[in-house]
Formats: sequence, structure tokens, C-alpha cells
Amino acid sequence: MGDDVRAGLKFSSLDSPLFDGAEATKGDLIDYLEAIGERMVLSLRERPLSVVRVRPGQEPFMQKNLPKYTPEWVQRVTLWAGSSKREVSYAVCDDVRTLLWFGNQRAVEYHVTLLYAEGLADYSGSPTHLVLDIDPAPDQPFAQVVGAAQLIREALSADGLAGAVKTSGSKGVHIFVPVVPGVDLEDAAAATRAIAARAERLDPRLATTAFIREDRGGKVFLDSTRAGGATVVSVYSPRIRPGATVSFPVGWADLPNIDPHDFTIRTAAKILGDRDPWAEAMPEPQSLPADLIAEGHTIPVARVQAMHEGKRRARARRDN
Repeated sequence: MGDDVRAGLKFSSLDSPLFDGAEATKGDLIDYLEAIGERMVLSLRERPLSVVRVRPGQEPFMQKNLPKYTPEWVQRVTLWAGSSKREVSYAVCDDVRTLLWFGNQRAVEYHVTLLYAEGLADYSGSPTHLVLDIDPAPDQPFAQVVGAAQLIREALSADGLAGAVKTSGSKGVHIFVPVVPGVDLEDAAAATRAIAARAERLDPRLATTAFIREDRGGKVFLDSTRAGGATVVSVYSPRIRPGATVSFPVGWADLPNIDPHDFTIRTAAKILGDRDPWAEAMPEPQSLPADLIAEGHTIPVARVQAMHEGKRRARARRDN
């Protein structure tokens, strides 16, 4: 393949390897994004976008701030970044043309916030979903992830809630729980912590909410920290992983029988056909039970707790 023109954009170097271990080319990436673009944009639109790009001979890097050469027609929103203490101009990917432009920049991964852009400037918005990230222990089979995901599903069901599940494109899965508009950010974060805690109590031998890796003891990590302004990889997004895997929606009944490595930029579009299983599987937005929120507010924020515990352990090591 040489140069190509699609959606009014000129694509170059389509036959170049995408990244080491991808077993795919830049052209494969563009073909994939074009094939699933409309379905993927549904999860990207109106949200600040961060991408992970990979250039030949370089390490992958996260890009949040749009480069100066970005076309004027790319939608954007400017937000204050507290961590870097500067304004960042984020892309807002509302159409397939924008998605393909990013693909031409060798953007492989697409990460979005749980809030719409208009509610992020002052955090006045509310999340559209709660997200539970199921992260397996090192060298453990995917069956461990499946078991932990079923614990989350059981904990949700006990409170009359439901979620949709997708592979992360790496080793784990993400469970999305759509919520009604107007949920307070702190209440949403608290409810996410409570769901994880209740799932852990169902089988503490399998799952843990321990944020510090060395405290997990080979168990599956139920990560409840995807809240507030946090980001999550979009459904259908490729990942910079061996084989160029894709974050792919899976039915709950099918989850025990799948191999996450089967969903790649070369196979996923064919598996999808004309369907959008993510839209099909997503429940209607739900109200959060008061008891779930209340319990969550009694659970310390994992990152803050881990920071204080890390300092305590460091002091103990110095004292010894």
C-alpha cells in the first residue's frame, strides 16, 4: 500500500509496521478505524480525548494537548490541568473524520473521561457511568478475571443494578454501569468503591480492593478509582499490546468462553459485522441506591489511602 485518500484526508506510509509486536501495519489501523468508526465515535463524542501514539523507533507516548498542526476543523475544548498547572487543548472526537486523522498520526489508543467536556471545566457535570476495572494478578489465567467480574455483577444485581462488560484490550475487563444524569461526583465515586467492596466480600479469596500491589496476594484487583476526571479506554479502541488487541464488548453469557487476544484490529470488524453489541448490551441509566452511596462514603479513597500507607511504610523502614 502507498498513499491513500479517504474522507478527504491523505494517508501515508500505510504499509509501515504499526509497532513492534503488533503483527499489523498502519494501514490495518486505518482500515479498522474506518470500519468501526461510527460505532466508536458514539463513545468518544462530547468527551475530552487523550490518545496514545507510537512513532517508528520511539516509545509510545500519551498525547492530551493537541499539536499546533491540528486542522482547524477538529473540535476541541480547553481545560485547566491541575497536575501540570497549565491549560490543555483536548480534542473532542465527534466524527469519523477526526478519528481517521488521529489514526494517520499513529494514534492507537483512545481514552476518554466519564464526564462530558462541558461539565469538566469546573467539575459541575455528572458521570454518565460508573466503571469497575478488573485487573488480574500476574501470570494468572483469564478465568480469574471472569470469576471476579461475576462477583461485581452479583453485587450490582443485589442492589437492582446492571452493567455491560468489555475486554480492556489488555489482560482484564471493564464493567460499565450507566447512571441517571445529575449524580454527584463524590457520590458516584463512593458508590463505585462500595460496589467493589461488596464484591470483595462475596469471595475474599479471589478478589481484593487493595490498591498497593504487594498487598494483593495473587488475587484479582477490583479497581474502583475510575471516577471524577479519570479516563478509561474507549470501547473498540485498539491497544498497544502484542497482536494489536482491541477493547471489545462481550455478553455476560459469553465471557467465560472468550480469549481477549482474539479481538484485534484485523479480526474485530469482521466479528462485529453490522452490529454494535456495546449499544445493545448497555442497560438504561439507573439511579444509585442510597445505602450504596452511604457505604461508599465510609470507605477511604484508595489512592489517598495508598499514599498515606506508603509514607507510613517508608518511615518504618527508615526507623528500622
